[in-house]
Amino acid sequence: MSKFLLCALVFCCLTNRSCSVVQLKSVYTSFPDSPARFTGGLNGSAICGDLRLADPIDACSPLLNEVEYSESGSERIALIVRGGCAFEEKVRHAQDSGFRAAIVYDDEHNQDLISMMGSSEGIWIHAVFVSNAVGEILKEQAVAKGGECCIASFLDETAWTVLVISFISVLAVITLLVMVFFSFNHRWNHIQQPGPIVMEGEEVDVIPCIMYYSANLTGHVGETCAICLEDYKDRENLKLLPCNHVFHATCVNSWLTKWATFCPVCKHDARVGIVSSE
Repeated sequence: MSKFLLCALVFCCLTNRSCSVVQLKSVYTSFPDSPARFTGGLNGSAICGDLRLADPIDACSPLLNEVEYSESGSERIALIVRGGCAFEEKVRHAQDSGFRAAIVYDDEHNQDLISMMGSSEGIWIHAVFVSNAVGEILKEQAVAKGGECCIASFLDETAWTVLVISFISVLAVITLLVMVFFSFNHRWNHIQQPGPIVMEGEEVDVIPCIMYYSANLTGHVGETCAICLEDYKDRENLKLLPCNHVFHATCVNSWLTKWATFCPVCKHDARVGIVSSE
């Protein structure tokens, strides 16, 4: 099966509930088609018969073709060109002339197969739409004697339903696996990452405290806490780290017990130089 045929079949199956192919027996070749929306379905079977060129070829008026019935029960399939009138009218004229099926080919060189629309009332024969290139090939076979072809079902409605359910199920499983993977990976990275090294409350308690007085500022005591960026107020408790930097007692206690063991200004390790009370 050619790449074009495979791609066309996939497109057909994604855009139609059923999908079929036109098989030309004389050259053992299959062509993709788009089944009409208003005609009878194949229901997993096939229609085979002699291919005949409609007269007139656009089938916009009653056909002049004389469809003879053979004892072998061979069917007749009409080949019709697009344009001039509605698809429904073409198919009705083919049915009224005794044809078992109709193949309508595009009158322009388009790559896309369209879905023929119309009223289904009173129509029981099958009809499909093929491209202009396929139509020209079928036209040559229809003119010659013995141009036999088949319209075969590629996927019936049940198979299509199974295919859709299977595709959705596989997609759901893949989505679930991706979500589980990323969730596990996130948790694993969180577990692997060590928490910050902090000081115990007992270690922080031994850091010397001083009381702030704006009238008695010394060289190592500033006017603003570098952690909360608030100015000191008289009689506030401050803590003096071994590096001689001063902060609000509550601010530096939280910093050393939750975030780090070093001074937020100079990065000196606050554990170095602290004398234990024990």
